[in-house]
Amino acid sequence: MKKLFSILVAMTALVFSLQAQPPGGGGGDPEAMKARMKERIKPMLVQQAGVSDAEADKILDINFDFQMKSRPIRMDQALSEDDKKKKMKEAEDARDASMKAIPLTEEKMVKVKAFYEEMRKRQQEGRGGQGGGQGRGGNQQ
Repeated sequence: MKKLFSILVAMTALVFSLQAQPPGGGGGDPEAMKARMKERIKPMLVQQAGVSDAEADKILDINFDFQMKSRPIRMDQALSEDDKKKKMKEAEDARDASMKAIPLTEEKMVKVKAFYEEMRKRQQEGRGGQGGGQGRGGNQQ
């Protein structure tokens, strides 16, 4: 009976872990994740924010790096909320400085931030308005 119960628990855990994987093969290789992100987002970014292909590549690289740095901060249970806010502010400031170094005009910066804000809103709506996280598009301010 114990064996059967253990097998049932293991199978249930396996099913839930497989369902938790994002489409396209799961987390895995960051470079593959970045490539998928560029493939999906770049055309919309170019069209809606009016940036060039080269600028879009740089923007996407910067935001991907920001996501990779900010996720561990948000997930760190050992940090207080104040510490998380401080570290996130530092990461956001570094991201914004990198964006300005592309260089982007102020008008393009505003459009890029609006693009990511709209993406974040759509993602939250897709989750039923839950989550409150920053989504895949980053948290532009």
